[in-house]
Amino acid sequence: MNQSVPMDQDMPAEASEGRRGRGGRGERGGAAARRAARSGGGPGQQLAYIRRARQPYEVLDEEALALIEANTDTVLEEIGIEFRDDAEALALWKEAGADVRGDRVHFPKGLCRELLKTAPASFTQHARNPERSVEIGGNTTVFAPVYGPPFVRDLDGVRRYATLEDFRNLVKLAYMAPSIHHSGGTVCEPVDVPVNKRHLDMVYAHMRFSDKPFMGSVTAPDRAEDTVAMAKILFGEDFVDNNTVVINLINANSPMVFDETMLGAAKTYARANQACIVTPFILAGAMSPVTVVGTLTQVLAEVMAGAAFTQLVRPGAPVLFGTFASSISMQSGAPTFGTPEPSLVSYGAAQLARRLGLPFRTGGSLTASKVADAQAAYESANTLNSTILAGTNFVLHAAGWLEGGLVSSYEKFMMDIDQLGMQQRLCEPIDMSENGLAMDAIREVGPGSHYLGCAHTQANFQTAFYRSSIADNNSYEQWQAEGEKTAAQRANQLARSWLETYQAPPIDEGVDEALRDFIAKRKESMPDAFT
Repeated sequence: MNQSVPMDQDMPAEASEGRRGRGGRGERGGAAARRAARSGGGPGQQLAYIRRARQPYEVLDEEALALIEANTDTVLEEIGIEFRDDAEALALWKEAGADVRGDRVHFPKGLCRELLKTAPASFTQHARNPERSVEIGGNTTVFAPVYGPPFVRDLDGVRRYATLEDFRNLVKLAYMAPSIHHSGGTVCEPVDVPVNKRHLDMVYAHMRFSDKPFMGSVTAPDRAEDTVAMAKILFGEDFVDNNTVVINLINANSPMVFDETMLGAAKTYARANQACIVTPFILAGAMSPVTVVGTLTQVLAEVMAGAAFTQLVRPGAPVLFGTFASSISMQSGAPTFGTPEPSLVSYGAAQLARRLGLPFRTGGSLTASKVADAQAAYESANTLNSTILAGTNFVLHAAGWLEGGLVSSYEKFMMDIDQLGMQQRLCEPIDMSENGLAMDAIREVGPGSHYLGCAHTQANFQTAFYRSSIADNNSYEQWQAEGEKTAAQRANQLARSWLETYQAPPIDEGVDEALRDFIAKRKESMPDAFT
């Protein structure tokens, strides 16, 4: 039995300021606020997107980067990239000076790089609550949830196909999570809704049950068009024409192919001035060479071709350098996560993205584990740490990922957001103020005493250290008395309590009605399709 909380679709909407509404309710003050501050924030107490105070970790020197770029130019010119079954895309490339032979495009040296000069190095993705808008690029990092799994592991521990109710619940959890800055996209695939109609319910869920930025549908060009149309209802047509309110994922069909579906979605969003994340989907050894540099060469070629294409469609449209890189087991062929080589690919790809002047997307909390266990923790930590150190701007799959991306897990989601709060604290500047120097404390305590009772400790103890909402640091006896709960059990309890106390952010009633009318008319215009 699914114990998740049903949607509150009939909850009365409150009046809002302007078309984009206000922030969520449930703000807390006093002691509760202080407790929340030391644990990365409580439900609804949103942390701002990260402005990293650390320099990114780099693994390649100038000579290595130049060699990869030279090899990439060779790949683009001599081998080429396929733009399959899209006559318009091929015509655009031919007009731009590329050598088009059938579906394969060969790029003169420097063509893609020249086109990418119009792409912005950073941009703002606006949320309907302006306080939740995020900057993507430069020294910023934005965390977004898991994307794409057809299954969920629910709060009863059952692995099953995902439903629309699960989708709404995960959107609600992401809305309430302080360390999640973005609502994401396909947080799970609701298979109980027809394939050709579910995008409408998914996009609406992001718009109604959260006021954070969100991602659009890419599974067909008309679904991308529906996303843009709904965004215009939510934000206003003029605002959408002049600002970025949707970001979307355009996967290359590696090796070195862009298919008709992805190209159609990319054209729709780029024309509307909405952001595309051009991402090669790499399982090294199957979809790219087994070596780090070989993989980076192919990744750079695919990204440059796909990102440059968005600039052919609309110069200045936001586009991100994305990479999803994993290794495979050479025994079974299954993807592996948290291993060293994909981390090296992420570090190198981030360097290449900065040299192109594009925002960068990679990483997350990735694992092949089937449950939220030690394997999941180790693999996710390894992936997330390299994601942060690389200087990633947009982090998809930051919370909730299990089983190589086949499963969205409620418990793993709660465990991950706890770790994201720690990473956010790690990225903050080190306090060099008078309080941070702590000379008064050192003078007061002197040799041979302790700092527990000194004035400085008393003034800072509530916020000095990050306090996990999941970890148990109590005595063995107290842990026994409280039921001997594991981290996963504590995460389960926390998820249930959040869903029970969820309150939807206010939305303009007229806007909400217009969105529902649009969805109803679109659903009525086509028969159900489940393939």
